[in-house]
Amino acid sequence: MDQAFLRSTERPDYSDGSPTLRLVDLFCGCGGMSLGIAEAAKRSGAAVRVALAVDFDEMATGVYQNNFSGTTVRTVGVETLFDGELGAAVTSTEQALADEVAADGIDILVGGPPCQGHSDLNNTSRRKDKRNELYVRMARAAEVLRPSMVMIENVPAVQHAAQGVVATVVEHLQGLGYRVGHAVVDVSQLGVPQTRKRHIVLAIDDSIDVTAVDVLEGAIANPHSARTVDWAIRDLVDLPEQGRSGFDTPSRVSDTNKERMAWFFEDPENRYDLPNPRRPPCHRDKEHSYNSVYGRLRWDAPAQTITTGFTSMGQGRYVHPAKPRTLTPHEAARLQGFPDFFKFDVKTTAERTTWSKLIGNAVPPKLSMVVGLPVIEALVLRKLEEQEPEEEQRVPLRQVAAIGSQARAK
Repeated sequence: MDQAFLRSTERPDYSDGSPTLRLVDLFCGCGGMSLGIAEAAKRSGAAVRVALAVDFDEMATGVYQNNFSGTTVRTVGVETLFDGELGAAVTSTEQALADEVAADGIDILVGGPPCQGHSDLNNTSRRKDKRNELYVRMARAAEVLRPSMVMIENVPAVQHAAQGVVATVVEHLQGLGYRVGHAVVDVSQLGVPQTRKRHIVLAIDDSIDVTAVDVLEGAIANPHSARTVDWAIRDLVDLPEQGRSGFDTPSRVSDTNKERMAWFFEDPENRYDLPNPRRPPCHRDKEHSYNSVYGRLRWDAPAQTITTGFTSMGQGRYVHPAKPRTLTPHEAARLQGFPDFFKFDVKTTAERTTWSKLIGNAVPPKLSMVVGLPVIEALVLRKLEEQEPEEEQRVPLRQVAAIGSQARAK
């Protein structure tokens, strides 16, 4: 099912189903978390309507709008919409927004606040970056919108931010009546064909018959069999060279890097790590632990974390397993878990740089799908119990539960 989803060129109708779940996605990027929630809802028999998506990046919101038509998308900073202090009265800005997008209630709130301020690679302002404070805006949004479920995604290092943002958010959500859990998960255990550790805060209101701790523990304790690079992109190797779009072509490389990549394929069965003498002086002349940099991917293993540098062999293990080149944007999107029907059309002369940024910064859809699915199943059951449909239209709750459980197992 997952591989068919990944290779599908036809977008499912996520508005088809019952009940309809209303979603808000903050710091939405190009829409990875929304797509995962929409797919989880579909596999539970429900529909999704995105009531609001927000990001300050115009290219990201443009791609989001192309993939979730009919959505209210705002290209602004989240802090300008949710501008009140935690625990304070709702501001006029927040009230106007709630009246516009949440009059019928919000079921799910998701968001991936900027993670660069928490990154271990950010040696300049790590732990004290002002962007870390944006994390707390998720708790304020939950306070204003009162969704049934909240999911916040970030890098593991967010737990050590100087402002104590995770503890602040968890405590505040608990004070609002949510049952809250948080954990670090490796998305390769959730069925994503790459190793990528992310920190998840999950909050669920007490009207839903699952707990956040149980959901997160279940995701970690019952890992999915690892998907490999072969599983994700093998079918793209044989695309005709003639007529390939820019999305299916790799970046140009220097003659020196061409020689480095050619070295791997002189003995393709054994060469995956470039030896130090063949590396640039910055790697050659000192000890380091960056073996993955200038490395070649293996067909039979997950990819390393896909970052914005996936087009450069100097940024990570991004040399193709069978070709002397780096990954194409299409291959990187697949390794992130984006299906072929997801449109990465961008209107810019710097499209390759934009694709790298959008894809590398995205949240793998499978993450929000796997973590969200048991919560959505329970939420669907609750909503169906609250409805009073005509007898002949009523779906037996046991049947709905069985469908959802089968989908999760697959």
